Amino acid sequence: MRTVTVAATQMTCGWDIQQNIAAATDLVTKAANAGANIILLQELFETPYFCQVHDFDYFKLASSVEDNAAITHFKKLAKALGVVLPISFYEKSGNTFFNSVTIIDADGEILGTYRKTHIPDGIPYAEKFYFTPGDTGFKVWETKYAKIGVGICWDQWFPECARSMALMGAEILLYPTAIGDEPTRGIDSKGHWQRCMQGHAAANLMPVVAANRIGTETIRQNTHDSTLQFYGRSFITDGRGEIIQEASTDNQEVITATFDLDKLAIDRQQWGVFRDRRPSMYATLLTHS
Repeated sequence: MRTVTVAATQMTCGWDIQQNIAAATDLVTKAANAGANIILLQELFETPYFCQVHDFDYFKLASSVEDNAAITHFKKLAKALGVVLPISFYEKSGNTFFNSVTIIDADGEILGTYRKTHIPDGIPYAEKFYFTPGDTGFKVWETKYAKIGVGICWDQWFPECARSMALMGAEILLYPTAIGDEPTRGIDSKGHWQRCMQGHAAANLMPVVAANRIGTETIRQNTHDSTLQFYGRSFITDGRGEIIQEASTDNQEVITATFDLDKLAIDRQQWGVFRDRRPSMYATLLTHS
């Protein structure tokens, strides 16, 4: 039996980067003390979600993998606690900017970086202004505890992303995210947001871990201010898509769940959904997409 304990966290974010890193450190430490091996922090936790508006000044927040304060800090913490940490950050690579996640293994070493493939565009999630669509392709990492696939926020709405990572050998899917109310559409997307990822878990017979942020954030701009209320509700599903742990809408907290990876692998074999795939039939659809 090969077991792993995963954790999802959620927190508020202000403009003091070091304070945000300290808050994230407290959550990671709490999760590790609760037995977590793989701990997921939310998307772009070093700052408020600045993508609500178009403002060239926010490009100054980007940094390289080597120079990013959070990555440097959490490499040391991952090694000290013996945990795996996917770290979301605003990446600058040459003259290009990405919404990225760097994976730190339990020995504190970097396994690699994934750049967000699907970039939303529309106030208050105006990410195409800041981020180039990722050029890494989907990735799976063999960490100390499990093979993990990591998508980023808008990626979580695309079944192609989850299935690609599953086909690459992922055993757990993780999604750091930043999502809240929809002021331009006037809808509550929380249930839809969760059900999409529950579907990924059910279709691929593997757990999904989603970490969201909480709190109200107002981003100021010369022409107008934009405010988002993030709804938290970070959650963990089992391999059938059922939510087995869920956080609140407004509390800073940690949730955990433990899985038997060998049992999950047997479930995938016995259901036959990967055996019975028909890729040659799907190729026809791709030519008309």
